[in-house]
Amino acid sequence: MIREVYPQIYLNEVPLPKNPLKALNSYIILSEDRPLILDTGFNKEECKKALMEGIAASGIDLKRTDLVLTHMHIDHSGLADYLWKQGCKVYIGKKDGTLLNNFRTSPELVLNHLSEGLNLKQGIGIKEIEAFDIAPKEPFEYTPLQEGDCLEVGPYQFEVIDIPGHSPGHIGLYERKHKLFFGGDHILNEITPNITFWHYKIDSLGNFIESLNKIRQFDIDWVFPAHRSLIRNHRQRIDELIAHHQERLEEITGILRDGKKTVMETAARMRWDLNYKSWNDFPLTQKWFASGEAMAHLEHLVYKEEAQRVSFDGKHYYELVNP
Repeated sequence: MIREVYPQIYLNEVPLPKNPLKALNSYIILSEDRPLILDTGFNKEECKKALMEGIAASGIDLKRTDLVLTHMHIDHSGLADYLWKQGCKVYIGKKDGTLLNNFRTSPELVLNHLSEGLNLKQGIGIKEIEAFDIAPKEPFEYTPLQEGDCLEVGPYQFEVIDIPGHSPGHIGLYERKHKLFFGGDHILNEITPNITFWHYKIDSLGNFIESLNKIRQFDIDWVFPAHRSLIRNHRQRIDELIAHHQERLEEITGILRDGKKTVMETAARMRWDLNYKSWNDFPLTQKWFASGEAMAHLEHLVYKEEAQRVSFDGKHYYELVNP
């Protein structure tokens, strides 16, 4: 379903079957020269059908259309290789472009450190992670974007803004004159973006909070997010998101007061807004998401020197520096 949400800007809603996110807000920005599509949905037939119906309704020619991926997650990039084959020129942040192409060809490069932190090097195979079935089928050519780059689309001049956190190379598009911001998963209404662990050298949560404070300073009338409803008061929503993660840090600190915990032991005791009776009922994919977010918060406490990472009997644990 496609509808105009701002002059020459259309929201093309792409369903995300069997996923708590429910739908992706893909956007089409019209231009007589080169129209622009933002994000794609999963590599699933239901997603492709909805995406292409919206594209057809907009009347654009994919052979002279640009595609911007706000980040590498597969609900945003799953059909990027398909659109590229149809003639689209693809743009993505440099870091996420590398991660995305590696996700299909060498997924262990993306998941290795998380597996180690979760003590899952034995018994969990890459093929068991169902996400790989709905990722791009093969690498595709892309033009890397970085802070300060500019894309002209019809009446709009979009500045590329680096907003790492939700992913290492997440980008947004800011239109200064019209006060518009396309933020991908950086700022969402009704739900909170998943902040996961990526690497021991990356403070994912710290980067996310820093990026939120960065966008808080911008003059914005409309935020066009990748999920749920459009946002008018971005500063209020940013303050709510920061408060949410502060509550998470306090929750985890309380869990660690009982003694050292593995990532999964921590995640199993955290509160999750999911309809399962217990941690054991979580599907494998949801356990990965939950554990990755728990680990991002644990590592943030390590960066703040409030917790430390220790090894015992071949397993990784976290404990408070001053219990």
